Amino acid sequence: MDRIDWHDLPAATRAAVERHTGPVEAAETAPHGVMSRLACTIRTRFGRVFVKGTRHDDPQAWVYRHEAQVTGNAPLAPHVLWEVDAGEWQLYGYEYVDGRHPDLTPGSDDLGPLMRTLTVLSEVAWPEDLRKKPLYSRWAEFLPEDVPPGLQGRALAHTDMSPHNMLVTPAGELLLLDWALSCPAPAWADTALTIPRLISAGHTPEQAEAIAQQVPAYSTAGQTAVTTFARTLYAAWEDWERTRPLPHRAALTAAARTWAAHRDTGRQAGARELSP
Repeated sequence: MDRIDWHDLPAATRAAVERHTGPVEAAETAPHGVMSRLACTIRTRFGRVFVKGTRHDDPQAWVYRHEAQVTGNAPLAPHVLWEVDAGEWQLYGYEYVDGRHPDLTPGSDDLGPLMRTLTVLSEVAWPEDLRKKPLYSRWAEFLPEDVPPGLQGRALAHTDMSPHNMLVTPAGELLLLDWALSCPAPAWADTALTIPRLISAGHTPEQAEAIAQQVPAYSTAGQTAVTTFARTLYAAWEDWERTRPLPHRAALTAAARTWAAHRDTGRQAGARELSP
């Protein structure tokens, strides 16, 4: 999606924001992300605020409302500060987080904080007053008609575990940003979704799964369900790479393929050990 800058917003929209923040002295458009029509950090004499949103007539406008509602229920996420509806634009102000994106390569000190964040998140139930299709519905065309029970969980899941959606604070805490794709999912889903990210960052599948085992929800997940998850993730990402290509998708699809193959190899080896 083409981004616009803060100063390109209608005057009425900017004025409505400034009633919450005070006069904006400077604004910097976010360099990452592909969804938001506006995503920027504004600076006022009271501090900085991250602002995102879109026009009323954008078919995806509902996503911003959903994200703000979920973020209000999510642990280790920036606080929603205000909502503005003015000048035919819908904007949300989020707490500005001073931090950096994590390093997911082998040996990184950021892996521990990431697993601690995933552990906390895995213990939070989906807020049932928010209507959203579960993760398995997103993957419906790649799953069997009878969805395995292990994939029908109702935990609060972020589902987009890009390092660009994470910030490590100076205190060493890892926060998750951009909850637009959040939905109900198994408690271990975000940890499983992190495994291809780790593989893409240089870990072997064995190393990535060993790191994921630090999250209790993942370590106790049914192995058949995890293998089905890995296969389905690869099938979905491979399809999206072909039909909705983006620059980052090829590397992630390759990592998902590596993980799914590792899971299948392990399952076959286990079957051979059990055979007479």
